Amino acid sequence: MGKRRGGRELVRGLTKKQKKHLREFGEEHPFYDKVSGRPEATQICELSEDSDKSSAESDSEPEVEQVSVYHKLLATLKMSPESESEEEEDESESEEAEESEAEMDSEGSQEVGEAEGGEEDKNEVPEQEETTDTAEQNLGQEQADGADTSCDPSHEVIEEFTDVKHESEFSLETNFMEEESGDCDADKRDSNSSRAFSEDPFKQHMNKELEEKEVAKMSTLPKTSSQSKWPRLGQLTFSSTLEKHKTLKADKEVDVKQLYLHKPLESTWPKVNKQFLSSVIKPSDPSFTPLQRELFCIMNTYRDLFYPERNALTNGEEIRHAYCLHALNHVLKANAQVLSNNAKRRDQKPGTDNDDYRDQGLTRPKVLMIVPFRECALRIVHILISLLEVNEKRKIDVSNKKRFKGEFGSDPEEKPPNLKRPEDYEAVFAGNIDDHFRIGVAILQRSMRLYAPFYSSDIIIASPLGMKTVIGAEGEKKRDFDFLSSIEILIIDQADIYLMQNWEHVLHLMKHINLLPLEPHGVDFSRVRMLNLNNWSKFYRQTLLFSALQDPQINSIFNRHCFNYTGQVAVRNVPLSGSISHVVVQLPHVFRRLEADSVTSVIETRFQFFINKVLPEYRDAIMSHTLIYVPSYFDYVRLRNYFKKEDLNFTHICEYTKKAGVCRARRFFLKGEKQFLLFTERFHFYKRYMIKGIRNLIFYELPTYSHFYSEICNMMKATESGADATWTCTVLYSKYDAQKLAAVVGIDRTAQMLQSKKDVHLFVTGENE
Repeated sequence: MGKRRGGRELVRGLTKKQKKHLREFGEEHPFYDKVSGRPEATQICELSEDSDKSSAESDSEPEVEQVSVYHKLLATLKMSPESESEEEEDESESEEAEESEAEMDSEGSQEVGEAEGGEEDKNEVPEQEETTDTAEQNLGQEQADGADTSCDPSHEVIEEFTDVKHESEFSLETNFMEEESGDCDADKRDSNSSRAFSEDPFKQHMNKELEEKEVAKMSTLPKTSSQSKWPRLGQLTFSSTLEKHKTLKADKEVDVKQLYLHKPLESTWPKVNKQFLSSVIKPSDPSFTPLQRELFCIMNTYRDLFYPERNALTNGEEIRHAYCLHALNHVLKANAQVLSNNAKRRDQKPGTDNDDYRDQGLTRPKVLMIVPFRECALRIVHILISLLEVNEKRKIDVSNKKRFKGEFGSDPEEKPPNLKRPEDYEAVFAGNIDDHFRIGVAILQRSMRLYAPFYSSDIIIASPLGMKTVIGAEGEKKRDFDFLSSIEILIIDQADIYLMQNWEHVLHLMKHINLLPLEPHGVDFSRVRMLNLNNWSKFYRQTLLFSALQDPQINSIFNRHCFNYTGQVAVRNVPLSGSISHVVVQLPHVFRRLEADSVTSVIETRFQFFINKVLPEYRDAIMSHTLIYVPSYFDYVRLRNYFKKEDLNFTHICEYTKKAGVCRARRFFLKGEKQFLLFTERFHFYKRYMIKGIRNLIFYELPTYSHFYSEICNMMKATESGADATWTCTVLYSKYDAQKLAAVVGIDRTAQMLQSKKDVHLFVTGENE
């Protein structure tokens, strides 16, 4: 322990430049070598008869000394977890983080907000372009704070001891089945039985050996699809490039034993999922809700799944429990296979063929869960812990649990109690809503390690922003994505929220997943599966995509970045009645169609149509109190610049507007001092303020969330008698907005509107819909 502490002090004694060079090249820069400690003979040049011999000896001696120091440094880096190196890497960012936080605090103290508009800084609007830099600084500050606390001698010793202990306990290479599970004989019998081999979905999927012809076919040929209807999920679309699989049928009843769950999960799952079960469910199926039964039936076949009807109020937690069960089941089976083969290799005779024990990927992480907020990660970890605890007497050992609760939990007193927001808003933004995080989780049957280094983790839980800062951009020196090379299950939950954060981070992640690693990272290539060595990991990866809506950008992820050889399953239900039925105020809705040649030309066509045909109708003074709802921030900037150029009487609110600016804009618009109000969708998503004084409403584009249409329309309140007679609502749409249009007006009206190619006038309310 003393040697290691000395090595850590040696690393701390280096400057930032020295540490940076040490991280990049594994050794100190020659410029910083301590020449005074070397023999003086190396600096003397005297020609003698045996000069060659002496020079060789003098050169060899300092090399030995340098290598010894080099090994000391490497020893400290190897024995410490990877998180310690991350703390050292982010030390250079901590000073900038302190300055940025000080600036944010000073700005926040100068802002004056209304009672209705004032909220805690915690619920500030996340930015799109600027949020990356700010979040990087905040994370650097967090890691720097962690490094500062470890400087305490007593704390440092405890951290070193626990880290070393966890490294040895959670290393799959040095563990065996007997040491981890007392029921090793049963596990071995299951693994050796031909029945388990032929029917276990995990083994069927991972042991399938693709041929080069099949891989070429999946890369070139289009997918064939078929339709099916299930009782709970509704209309399903099955698609695959390889031979047609038998159409899946929904099981009316599911026996837990027939699902080939890992042994502890058979007993823990019914207890964990009990909160979602009702007395209506039949006693023969006591462990799954109807939705969970059908979802898990698809998950367990290792097909890709896209479910666009996730609702934070109704079925969000049911879905989270279902995919946590599937992910944990996969990890436990994979680790049990490795541990069992470790024992077999230990007992085998030397010289025998080891090709039968290919049970690993090029890196250890198997499951990647992408969630939007820290609160989501907190709930996932709690579900995983509860699934591993067989009973109250057999509690699993969870390391770093206290630190995890402190960083991912939330303080109930931080949120003002007097704010009233819709129920869906409260459900989405419950708890800690920080969107910059990442955490590695290492799992064995009776223990779990939080904050495990990525290359020692089984499950990685992160946000898109957290992944982007680790992966880095092209050309950056500090970037790493090798740990994504062998991801076998990718879960993207609440994908619709990433449209409100920064969708580019999701696309950046998908481009770097399942690539060949740049370094070996100590892998035993004799244990690596051939599918990983052939760089076919993406054809075996299962992607589970959950969203609250169908959107072209989300669909593109499922269609262009999912290559699972077993095929894809997508839920494709069409809305019969749209959100327009929830509009309670009586006003005419005018849907104005614009013609565009292609998807790329819609943006320019919409702008020209608005400024040439729509805006002139609202320039008169009688058309005051006009709110223009703009979903895209880029369209908002373009309109704002145009309004300034034309010197129109307007004000604007976006996700970057300060509290004082929001209050001023709302007051000017309410009193009629400003005729137009430019209003972004992302501001409404993160704040849900009530905008008073709306008489004329223009939807520059259909909202991403269909219920936002009714929410904005219901903000229109009469300010004087007879004022409701002048209310107007105008919506711009094109044929490429079919999905959004159907969510607002319903599928039947959408078909009629797209065929007519004319402006449509509707006068509907919730009472007569």
